[in-house]
Amino acid sequence: MPPPSAASSSKALAAILPQIASGHAYEAHQKARTFASRYVKSAQYTTAIDVLFQSARELLKAGQPGSGTDLASFLIDVYESKGEEVTDESRGRLTQLIALTGSAGAWRKTLIDKSVAWTAKAGPCPAGDQDLHNYVGELLYKEGTFDLAEPHLLSAGKRDSARLLAQMMSEWWQATALSASPGPFALRGTLPYLLNGNILAARTFITHFISLSSSARPSLRSALAPAPLPVPSSDSDEIVFTSDQVLNFLQLAVRTCQRAQGNKKAQEAWVRLCGTYLSRGGVLATTDVRKYLNEIATLYFAIPPPRNQAANPFGDVLSSLFGGAPSGGGPGPRVLMPSPAAAGLD
Repeated sequence: MPPPSAASSSKALAAILPQIASGHAYEAHQKARTFASRYVKSAQYTTAIDVLFQSARELLKAGQPGSGTDLASFLIDVYESKGEEVTDESRGRLTQLIALTGSAGAWRKTLIDKSVAWTAKAGPCPAGDQDLHNYVGELLYKEGTFDLAEPHLLSAGKRDSARLLAQMMSEWWQATALSASPGPFALRGTLPYLLNGNILAARTFITHFISLSSSARPSLRSALAPAPLPVPSSDSDEIVFTSDQVLNFLQLAVRTCQRAQGNKKAQEAWVRLCGTYLSRGGVLATTDVRKYLNEIATLYFAIPPPRNQAANPFGDVLSSLFGGAPSGGGPGPRVLMPSPAAAGLD
């Protein structure tokens, strides 16, 4: 016997779906909205969801992205009215519709944005559901739209997302200029994960990125230390020294943040690490990167932001570390919170 929602939606769908099959998309769209509105007014949310989902799916299959996206948007509105939780089923309806919408025009972006916004409100992740972000990021990556995939893979913060982002960034670097430094591409994955408090995603990303990039360009492996160096107090972790200073810095930065919790030696090691590498210039000494590193210093090591970043990026960090205090009243400090993504990476 079919579930109550399927049984109660069957009459509406019997009037809607044949219209789509016969090429009357407009009439089908209007009927779907009318039936769904009636069900919502009588608080039959599950039935309205079923009608909207099936109607939207068939319209999208029939090549009607405008009508299909409109019903999908209505579906999310009903999710909100019902107080629907983010589950495999509720998310699965949206990913099916996103996949069917296609890349032409702005319809898919509209649906993705509204889906993410709903999961941000209905689920535990303020940036939106991690599995939804991972799905969208992978979809966009496979289509070759790396710039659009990047923020979704960063927001997902899962092990698979970090690996896929590393693969994408390595491919992006290789497509841009294999002879150039891969460092800027590595920064774009590692620093955002660290700023999100997701150390394990940062480590997964940089480890996988270096493995892929050094396979593509073997000269990245350092001639001075061709074998990986084990990390003290860890049975499985290791550092792969390369000929690129940014890659070396990022590996050491991640391991230093990993040891940060109330560790004075790790705090001092962070200051020495940044002072050493930033003094060499290059991309690490640029204004944007310095800003992110200062935020990481505050987040993990409780080092107040420097007074004057332009003059000496880590001179004031040293000052604040040994007793100085920055002036001025900016926004309150970010607080390092346990990351749900990090918990899933063990």
